[in-house]
Amino acid sequence: MRNNIVDDWIDYLESIKENSSNTIKSYESDVINFLQFVKHRYELTNCSLEEISELDIGNLDESIIKKIGIRDLIAYISYTDKHLNNSSSTRSRKLSSLRSFFNYLYKIINLLDNNPMSLLDGPKIPKRMPHYLELEEVQRLLNAILENDDEFYKLRDYSIIMLFLNTGLRLSELVNIHISHLNKDKSIRIIGKGNKERLIYLNNSVIESINDYMEVRPDSDIDNIFINKAGDQFLGPRGIQYMVNKYLKKCGLGGKYSPHSLRHTAATLLYQYGNVDIRTLQIILGHESVSTTQIYTHVNSTQIREAIDLNPIKDLNLKK
Repeated sequence: MRNNIVDDWIDYLESIKENSSNTIKSYESDVINFLQFVKHRYELTNCSLEEISELDIGNLDESIIKKIGIRDLIAYISYTDKHLNNSSSTRSRKLSSLRSFFNYLYKIINLLDNNPMSLLDGPKIPKRMPHYLELEEVQRLLNAILENDDEFYKLRDYSIIMLFLNTGLRLSELVNIHISHLNKDKSIRIIGKGNKERLIYLNNSVIESINDYMEVRPDSDIDNIFINKAGDQFLGPRGIQYMVNKYLKKCGLGGKYSPHSLRHTAATLLYQYGNVDIRTLQIILGHESVSTTQIYTHVNSTQIREAIDLNPIKDLNLKK
C-alpha cells in the first residue's frame, strides 16, 4: 500500500524540482526503507529487523511522521552501517534522500515545526583518486575496436568510445543523445542530471567518427543516435556497458576499468594536457559543484617522479 505523504513528495520532485528519474527512484527507495525502520522502531509491527523491507508503510500517517526526531535518524544510520553494512558513500546518499524528504515536510508543506535533519551531518567519505586509462591504454582500446570485421559495429562503437574519451559524458547522457541534439556549429546538446542542459563542443576527430557512423546507420524512426544494427531499438545503458567491457577485455584491460573510467579518463586528460582550468572542466563535465571536479586536479606518477628529479639537492654530492 502506498503512503500518501511519500507520494505527494515524489510528485513534488517530479513536477516542481524536475529531478531525474534515477534520482527520484533512489530517493523514494531510501525514504521508504527509513519509514519501514521507523515502523519497527516504534513497535508498530511484530516483524524482526531483518524483515522490515517487507513492511507496508501505507498506514504511517502525519501523527507518526511528526514524532520522528534526531535520535530516530541516528538510529537509522547506525542500522544501515551495522546491519546493512552500507558504505559511507551509500549512507551519505541515504542522508541526502532524507534531507530532501524532511526539507519538503518542513519548508514546503509546513507539516513539521522543526527539521531534525538540520542537526545531522553526513559520514566522512574517503576521497579516492579517479581510475583512468593511460594514453597507451587508450590507444589499445581504440585499436581493439578498429579490428572489428563488421563495419557497422566498428564505426558505431568507435564513435561511442570517442565521444566518451573526448567529452567525459556520463553513460546516461550518451544514451540519450538524439540526432536532433547535433548542431551545425560542432556542438552537441546534452541532457544531464536533473534534466539540466549544457552545450559541449566536439573536436574534429569526434565529428569525423560520428559522420562515419551516420553513413552506416540504418534508416530508423528512432531519434536516439546510437541504435542496433536492425534499427528497431536504441542502444541502452546495459548495451553500452556490455560493449565497452567487451573491448576492454579484448585489449587486456578487462576488470581493470569500467565504462565510467572513460569519463574519468577524459576529465584527467583534459586537465593534464588540454590546459583546461577547473571552472571550464566543471562546465564540460556538468558538475553542480566545483568541489566535485577538483578530484581531477591530481597529478600522475610520472609528474611526481619528474618533480622529485628536479629537486636541486639531488646534485649535492657531499660524500668524501
